[in-house]
Amino acid sequence: MDKEQVVQNVQAQLFLMQDLKYRDFHSSLMPTIDKKKVIGVRTPQLRQFAKSFGKTEEAQIFMQVLPHQYYEENNLHSLLIQQIRDYDQCLKEMERFLPYIDNWATCDMLSLNVVKKHLDQFIEVVYGWMQSDRTYTIRLGIGMLMRYYLDDRFQEEYAESVAKVQSQEYYVNMMRAWYFATALAKQYDKILPFLLEKRLDVWTHNKTIQKAVESYRITPKQKTYLKTLKIK
Repeated sequence: MDKEQVVQNVQAQLFLMQDLKYRDFHSSLMPTIDKKKVIGVRTPQLRQFAKSFGKTEEAQIFMQVLPHQYYEENNLHSLLIQQIRDYDQCLKEMERFLPYIDNWATCDMLSLNVVKKHLDQFIEVVYGWMQSDRTYTIRLGIGMLMRYYLDDRFQEEYAESVAKVQSQEYYVNMMRAWYFATALAKQYDKILPFLLEKRLDVWTHNKTIQKAVESYRITPKQKTYLKTLKIK
């Protein structure tokens, strides 16, 4: 089966799962994506499809085709990458795919479980992504720090690396704020100085506090105190 036929078959399967109301709603949350590129497939259905499709030869052919036409094809591609069990192969496919991520939703759904056994090596990859000039590659790097390096693997230098990221991009700075808000929930005493010493730009500083106050993982006492640290 050639690449074009595989892609057509995949697109046909995706359109069978189309929910137009969901498409309209979800498109409104992704201003960087042309609505015409969104089919409207709910994530649980897409995950179920990826699970079965990933076992086929067609999946390997599909992953060779970049760029994709539809938003859901990109999400399917990311789900197929997550199924790769070899660390080096997974990263190889990630590097091929990264330049084509063009929205926050595709970026944030990436969960690379294979890296859990290689976190000492993976941190260098994460740092590389954070130094990229591509918005969603930077966002992914920060997201990986938040996902895999905020618990027993936490080191203050990781938080410092996020603080040092300089960007005018909304989707980068929103992830920076999300990182620090989550870090406050998990490493409160070590992260609080970043706010006390005003080590973040004003927008990220205040957005961090806002997101922390909205979090159920921050205590009421902590929330009250954090509100006093907002920069006016």
